[in-house]
Amino acid sequence: MEQSEKIAQLNDALRKTLMGGRTVLTRGVASLEDTVRADVLVAVQRFDDFNEGDDPYGEHDFGAVTVEQQRCFWKIDYYDNDLKYASEDAADPTKTTRVLTIMLASEY
Repeated sequence: MEQSEKIAQLNDALRKTLMGGRTVLTRGVASLEDTVRADVLVAVQRFDDFNEGDDPYGEHDFGAVTVEQQRCFWKIDYYDNDLKYASEDAADPTKTTRVLTIMLASEY
């Protein structure tokens, strides 16, 4: 299996289950009404519109969703286990803490 495929599998697992890493909501997303915030999370979990323009390396690490007129971006970053530096190998879950950040497009 190619490294980018392994990374995509790990990223998909985090995004779909919100397990296997950390999830961060920006202040804007956190301040949405509970039902809208929940719908944003579900939209991120169900996202599958990966294309070369947004996913040039095939890692499934970025996407955009719109929920009730709120445009949101999500991004997965790879850190070492102390969350201080970039991971030395994003395909190795023992060396990587994945962080899924969900933000309003206006916060980007």
